[in-house]
Amino acid sequence: MAHAASPDSIALLERFTAALAARGIVTEDQIAAQIARTDRADPRIGAAMVARAWTDPDYLALMRRDGSAAAEAMGVSMAGAPPLGVLEDRPGLHHLVVCTLCSCYPRAVLGYPPHWYKSAAYRARAVRDPRGVLAEWGTTLPEATQIRVVDSTADYRWMVLPERPAGTEGWDADRLASLVTRDALVGTRLPRP
Repeated sequence: MAHAASPDSIALLERFTAALAARGIVTEDQIAAQIARTDRADPRIGAAMVARAWTDPDYLALMRRDGSAAAEAMGVSMAGAPPLGVLEDRPGLHHLVVCTLCSCYPRAVLGYPPHWYKSAAYRARAVRDPRGVLAEWGTTLPEATQIRVVDSTADYRWMVLPERPAGTEGWDADRLASLVTRDALVGTRLPRP
């Protein structure tokens, strides 16, 4: 749920951005463009990237090679953002993304991080007991499946490319994208038909 900004915080932000513009650090247009990019960010972008990777071998190769370029190919500007890495799940390997220091998150393709992602409890437990954390989400993996916890940082952001669910052969990209949630994109859940 979004919270309304207080008049004091709005006034402070306006003074701060005016000071940045006055010093030539950033222009009003650059600030407006960044706000627009942030407002467009949504987990459906990451879901569309995954669905395209599941259906387009050339795009999958691009995604494996360069997540930022893959996002750009979907019309998402990655200008000024840390590089985007893509962690590909496969049989026997599952990825779980966490930021152990704060809440580093690939906002351009996943939108704002959920409150639980930023919580100290998730950040600590995801590293210490990833299988237990996943079980709390209802994600039970075979014991033989390795869970690789990857730390998203200020220098490099990560998203998960989950395995395509069985039984989805012949589905188009839109239908496949509907299976991919924000939680699947950080590895706490699996896409299910």
